[in-house]
Amino acid sequence: MDPFSDTLQRLREAFRSGRTRPAEFRATQLKGLGRFLQDHKKLLQEALAQDLHKPATESEMSEISLTQGEVNLALRNLRTWMKDEKVTKNLATQLDSAFIRKEPFGLVLIISPWNYPVNLTLVPLVGALAAGNCVVLKPSEISKNTEQVLAEVLPQYLDQNCFAVVQGGPEETGQLLKHKFDYVFFTGSPRVGKIVMAAATEHLTPITLELGGKNPCYVDDNCDPQTVANRVVWFRYYNTGQTCVAPDYVLCSPEMQERLLPAMQSAITRFYGDDPRSSPNLGRIINEKHFQRLQGLLGCGRVAIGGQSDERDRYIAPTVLVDVQQTEPVMQEEIFGPILPILNVRSLDEAIDFINRREKPLALYAFSTSNQVVKQVLDRTSSGNFGGNDGFMFMTLNSLPFGGVGNSGMGKYHGKFSFDTFSHHRACLLAHSGLEKLKGIRYPPYSVCRLRMLLMAMETRCTIL
Repeated sequence: MDPFSDTLQRLREAFRSGRTRPAEFRATQLKGLGRFLQDHKKLLQEALAQDLHKPATESEMSEISLTQGEVNLALRNLRTWMKDEKVTKNLATQLDSAFIRKEPFGLVLIISPWNYPVNLTLVPLVGALAAGNCVVLKPSEISKNTEQVLAEVLPQYLDQNCFAVVQGGPEETGQLLKHKFDYVFFTGSPRVGKIVMAAATEHLTPITLELGGKNPCYVDDNCDPQTVANRVVWFRYYNTGQTCVAPDYVLCSPEMQERLLPAMQSAITRFYGDDPRSSPNLGRIINEKHFQRLQGLLGCGRVAIGGQSDERDRYIAPTVLVDVQQTEPVMQEEIFGPILPILNVRSLDEAIDFINRREKPLALYAFSTSNQVVKQVLDRTSSGNFGGNDGFMFMTLNSLPFGGVGNSGMGKYHGKFSFDTFSHHRACLLAHSGLEKLKGIRYPPYSVCRLRMLLMAMETRCTIL
């Protein structure tokens, strides 16, 4: 027996009834989501601490506050986003009405990961609700405490005829993907992304894939090493390195490496103390499986900083590796943990060539006091997102789209981009019911004169009315 068919049928019927389309209904759902975040902030922080040992500051900053900001933005702009968008007309359509109608896709499936289980679940949900869709939410079973809060508490704040949370692991997700959805939004690894995309293809379902990859960080010789170290250390070890946009490896000259290492050690000590394990500001690896994978990567290259681990506590110290070979496992997969390899390059050209010979990353970073160097990295590479002289602060701007390119994903969201992602942009032309004599030049029998007049009318781009 299919465990999802009744739920999906209920949501489809609700969408077909037109229940989700009015702005008032959408606003009510968004306000409910906002109340959930406010009423249960402490509960969410406790769940995040249990799942990831996530510090309350990181939970507030990167999970709850950013999500609340998305809710507030959508509520302020909802009616403007929903308005029909008038477009430029040609002479042949000058008396007609031409516009883009933003309409909901219908039944949407959102599959989210475990590393930011509030943000990466609820920020897409904001866009889906604002666009007027019915939503099935599939949070990660790996961050089980947060999953439980989302499954048991969140539905109380939303219309359950239009919204549902589904729990379970890969088997349940596979069963869910056998059903036809009108849009699928997936955040996770490229490996699983291919599986999700293949399932969506069976139904010709449009999809957004927010994936990961190995994010390069180029450090030019013309830098203040301590400034670079402060920023790289914070962004690399934030959420214990379990961040899809964290710098995954550093490219720099041997001379800069010698200057950078003591600066990074200094930053780690200032941020996390002499014993990072006892720091309240450093989280833990999500589970035993990922701990074992990361512990295996500690054997690559040579440990220059950190390297300590404790299996019982799923603790891995903030670690920097040097003398790493390109062929070693730590350079063959996304690390997704508190380990940072440094590789040496002789020049900016070599660094750019190194980056371009690999899959396009989700994020790319460049540090230099020379704006020209940063601009060269930006102009001569491709990535989903780019940070010059800083880490992933672009994630805090809902005025910027967030998404990957190539192997790091497809599609974008955040702010209005989320609303647009979950909306079908319908091309509309409403012609006058009369004026048939003016339309007559379109009809057979064709002539050179009529063709010339028609082409002129179609090509002229002006707006009189």
